[in-house]
Amino acid sequence: MNEFAQGGNLFYIIITVVTMLVSRWVGSMLQRRFNEYSQRPIGMTGAQVARKMLSDSGINDVQVISTQGQLTDHYNPLKKTVNLSEVVFHESNVAAAAVAAHECGHAVQHAKAYGALKLRSALVPVVNLSSKFMNWVLLAGLFLASSGNTTVLFVGVLLFATTTLFSVITLPVEFDASRRALAWLDNSGSLQNLDHDKAKNALFWAAMTYTVAAIASIGQLLYYIMRLMDARR
Repeated sequence: MNEFAQGGNLFYIIITVVTMLVSRWVGSMLQRRFNEYSQRPIGMTGAQVARKMLSDSGINDVQVISTQGQLTDHYNPLKKTVNLSEVVFHESNVAAAAVAAHECGHAVQHAKAYGALKLRSALVPVVNLSSKFMNWVLLAGLFLASSGNTTVLFVGVLLFATTTLFSVITLPVEFDASRRALAWLDNSGSLQNLDHDKAKNALFWAAMTYTVAAIASIGQLLYYIMRLMDARR
């Protein structure tokens, strides 16, 4: 193995270890903040916050429903549903309000045809297909590249690039949804005892999980590109 390949492997190990550690730390901070801000009561449940934000935004064709699990909250643009985890749906605290408003931020993006959301939605079927075959294609590509055949590895890199692009495009979508959520929370006169800074901090740590995932994906993509370049030398 030449120095270029050795450097690529070392780069991959460093990126993997660092992002794994940072991801665990961010996840821990998110859980800690969510638990802390769940102790800050307000006058509305997460479900009520969601319905109020949708109504104030002129959105009448989106349902707010409860879904099982913790931190499983998401907006489904196909079914037009704001899916809130049971703890967010039923409880009335700063954390629940922030999460509910954030997911409604995605519904507002959808209603206003926000460009980054449209692009991410368009990539979903491509990413789903890539994810099914990507790891096998990359594994086969790395094996065949040792004998000089780099075509399969090139295809694997392209498949991985689509998932990386999806991760990167997710960032502006998530940050914009939080911006819309915080703006509505500040301007709504129906919420009592809402602490803007705590709501903002809760959404910040949630967004950091997507940021770490995007950085990890970029690092892995660079590694596979380096291996492809090395195989073509």
